[in-house]
Amino acid sequence: MLLGYVHPARADSLTDHGKVLVEVNCARCHAIGKTDKSSHPDAPAFRTLSKRYPITDLEEALAEGISTGHPDMPEWIASPDQIDAIIAYINTLQKP
Repeated sequence: MLLGYVHPARADSLTDHGKVLVEVNCARCHAIGKTDKSSHPDAPAFRTLSKRYPITDLEEALAEGISTGHPDMPEWIASPDQIDAIIAYINTLQKP
């Protein structure tokens, strides 16, 4: 399944587009902001992902379809433009 379509006009920048994509596709389980809490107990907060692995490692997983993660996470595949936007947004959440 491809990530939900988000019209580019809704996003002013690559980072904004990434935020919209994760709001539509990930926020029901994952914390996608700087202080929110994941609603699914096995879904890591996006702001903590860099503690697990380099954020750039997500590029391949997003392109091939993430099929692991928390046990009931749906499999989905992102387009190259969506991947760039998602990575750009997730990078804004990481602490230096």
